[in-house]
Amino acid sequence: MAILTHRRPWRLLPAYAINGITVALGVACIQIFFNLAAGADVALLVLGGAVCASIADGPSTPRRTWFHVSAAALLSLGAALVVVVLKPYPLALGFGVALIAFVAMMSMAWGARTAAVSFAPVLSMIFAMAMPASSEPLVVVGWQACGSAAYLAWALVANALCQPRYRSLVLGEALHASAQLFRARAEMLIAIHAPVSDGVNAASLRAWSAWIAGEAKLADRLQAARNLLFTAAVGPRGRRDTAILVRIVDMRDVLLASRLDIDLLGHDATGRSMVEHIARCLRQIGLELDRAADTLRDNVVAEAHREPRFEVDRLFANVAMAPDEPRARLLPALLDRLRQLAEDAFGIHRLLLGKEQALQVSRAQLQLFITAEGWPWRALRLQLRRDSPVLRHAVRTGLALSSTYFLAMVLPWSSHPYWLVLSVAVVLRGSLEQTLARRNARVLGTMLGCLVVAGLALAPSPSLLSVVFLVAVGVAHAYVTQRYWLTATAATVLALLQSHMVNPSDGFAIAERAADTLLGVMLAWSFSYVLPSWERRSLPGTIARLMNDLRDYATQALQPPPGDVVELRLARRRAYDTLTALGDALQRSSVEPKGVRLPAREVAILLDHGERLMAHLSMVRLILAQLGTKGDVASLAPALAAANQALYANLDMQAPAPNTTTDLNTLDLLPAQPPEQDLMPWLSRRLRLTVHEVERIRLAAVAVLANSSPK
Repeated sequence: MAILTHRRPWRLLPAYAINGITVALGVACIQIFFNLAAGADVALLVLGGAVCASIADGPSTPRRTWFHVSAAALLSLGAALVVVVLKPYPLALGFGVALIAFVAMMSMAWGARTAAVSFAPVLSMIFAMAMPASSEPLVVVGWQACGSAAYLAWALVANALCQPRYRSLVLGEALHASAQLFRARAEMLIAIHAPVSDGVNAASLRAWSAWIAGEAKLADRLQAARNLLFTAAVGPRGRRDTAILVRIVDMRDVLLASRLDIDLLGHDATGRSMVEHIARCLRQIGLELDRAADTLRDNVVAEAHREPRFEVDRLFANVAMAPDEPRARLLPALLDRLRQLAEDAFGIHRLLLGKEQALQVSRAQLQLFITAEGWPWRALRLQLRRDSPVLRHAVRTGLALSSTYFLAMVLPWSSHPYWLVLSVAVVLRGSLEQTLARRNARVLGTMLGCLVVAGLALAPSPSLLSVVFLVAVGVAHAYVTQRYWLTATAATVLALLQSHMVNPSDGFAIAERAADTLLGVMLAWSFSYVLPSWERRSLPGTIARLMNDLRDYATQALQPPPGDVVELRLARRRAYDTLTALGDALQRSSVEPKGVRLPAREVAILLDHGERLMAHLSMVRLILAQLGTKGDVASLAPALAAANQALYANLDMQAPAPNTTTDLNTLDLLPAQPPEQDLMPWLSRRLRLTVHEVERIRLAAVAVLANSSPK
């Protein structure tokens, strides 16, 4: 309904939808051109190359598009050449399928950014297997190369033209993800402080799960925004968007710190009332971020959003509290954090209104925060070991696809053996959790796609089928990481129509497609247990990286101001990324066999303490920044050095554990003076709490390792 009432409906399209439209248009233009220039048969060959290259085309910069699309094109051509050469020899082709799958999956050695690239040769293999046996190998590969080259040129032009819109949309998505995280934090605070009779345990678990999912989503959105914005040309809009993104990153830090000291408010009626007020403030800040995202999307600052205001200073005005109540000493610190968050939200709106903001880092320094490009051989060599998840998945996929091919050759319906191979290829993922999610979505999408094609078969029209084919290309491309069931639906339509266009006399083979999908998902599920890479295997390495990254960030955060801003931000991002990776591993492990699952409780405790440490360090940095403006930094060095030494000793798992201390998080230790009058006691208290937190992190890490030895 919003699309119908919006004055410019096209502005509601997200980046992935715009990308899907450009992909469909590019493939359509290439097909029409070659159809007119060389005929329908050649156009079909060219179409295969264009579709395979388009898989790696996403909302990105032209430089990244060049790297990804050209890599997908080259791998696709190699796969097509192997298939057309071995096609007269079915037995040899089965081993060729294994080789193609292995090479394709080994491309994941360069990280998640090559996920789309890794599937391009598999799809090219399927297209080549669908070609008539009489096809000349060099002719097939040659025309496919033309299609890939044509699409590469299209992708570079389309991405260059869409850059301004992509940058606005990915920044808006980061704002929406940040707003969602604010709401998740609010719900988490309410759940933790709810009465036990309200089911606090179940509510807390749901809120914690939503928080972990929100953090992972925000991390992805932030990195996507960095990759686009930090490489943009220098200009007023580029500086504005970069400043907004930096504010979002800093808000994440302060939001994490909003949980600190909340436990001291208690669980009585007064404590719950204060927590509810804090949660309401967090939701309001989230609403302001959503409004800012809408402003970026529409490129219009609505009058109602020009002056966002809500009173933070009077947040606890209606809370009944005795004058000598110990909790009253905590309120100024809590208000200061919320005031900082609100000011950042208002600052984003001021930037959208045209106010300039100086950046602490240069454009060259910002390049350090984007995802690396290129294909260094070192990344591949690091995966050539028996315990490598990438190598194990590559071997598993090769075995699965070749076995499936040989099985398809002896099935009663063997006219399209490549369909069964495709079903296994799209469902079998690197982890059991991802495979199960793909399995369910694939079955649903295939059934829906078969119904669509069954409707088209009632009144077949070459023109209509071509239009539907191109629409399916765009939909399948756009929603692959958003709603896979929709991608599966479009892919089923795509496969059935492509097969029909190559051999119209065979009909649509809907029943065969459905049977192949059901059998394929069962095979993929079964092969998930071949050479499995259970999360327990990589957990020791993940914990070691986490301790190292936390130690590096603590070292940077405990430097007297001004410190090295760039190194601090890089260390902070690495620590966040490792915490997110550990949370993702815990989620993936939840569907693994019980005997090999991660110890959920112990890992959750480690994650909780890791986030608390990040929050403490964030508060230390905020206090240091305030002290730095007063010039009172000379006396800080000894205390910071002592805290840094204690943190380093506790986070070094190779060294003996230092002696632990008692719990310092009590109301009795709150400084008597509010922070605005004397910051030094608050800094001393925060440093002691930070040291105590790393002691708990070490104990939590030891508990995780003790309960997660590989099996």
